[in-house]
Amino acid sequence: MRHKPADIQPIERIQENVLARSERRLLTWICSRFPPWVSPDMLTYLGMLGAFLIFSGYTLSNLGEDWLWLAIAGYVVQWFGDSTDGSLARFRKIERPRYGYFLDHSCDGLATTLVVVGIGLSPYVTLEVALVALAGYLLLSIHAFLSVRVLGELKLSYLNAGPTELRFLLIALTLAMMAFGHGPGWFGSISGFDLFVGMIGAILIMLFVKQTAVTARRLAVEEPSRNGEWRDRN
Repeated sequence: MRHKPADIQPIERIQENVLARSERRLLTWICSRFPPWVSPDMLTYLGMLGAFLIFSGYTLSNLGEDWLWLAIAGYVVQWFGDSTDGSLARFRKIERPRYGYFLDHSCDGLATTLVVVGIGLSPYVTLEVALVALAGYLLLSIHAFLSVRVLGELKLSYLNAGPTELRFLLIALTLAMMAFGHGPGWFGSISGFDLFVGMIGAILIMLFVKQTAVTARRLAVEEPSRNGEWRDRN
């Protein structure tokens, strides 16, 4: 017997990043001009292509810094595909909530892994440091997914920054790699790029700890313990 899938509850999207309003207007403008044959799935796959371009650009930078331009182009492609897939579905009112949620966030996880591991395989950042940043990003992603389940909220930004601001930051980091090159820095084998990426990772991990505490306190207030209720009644 096939079981009917549970209805997905309405999800409140919380997006407070600096560029949110401007980006939303731009995405609406773009979606209104897509030809009918362009589908949200095609844009999702385009975003994944951008992630592979980023990974390739960083890894190939071991052969020469000019390959970093490929990574920068990849960020543009990845933003375009990742930002317009869901926007197009909402614009055309053809959302498939469970399918879209599952596919989009699965691709986001793989894309982020490709980007950060690519940075760690470049000659500019140590892989171990890059993996700390990846751990921080994935921890925040876990928090966002848990919040959907327990609060019905999908938090898309932290510290007034979201995926688009993060892409701008990574493009700036890539341009700095081209400007300053690689090799021993002021701290010997630990370069300034290692310190920067490691600091970002540490901030993401601290944000996860803080948000976990805030959400736990909120849930504790909304769901008082049954033992406490029993003591109050007696």
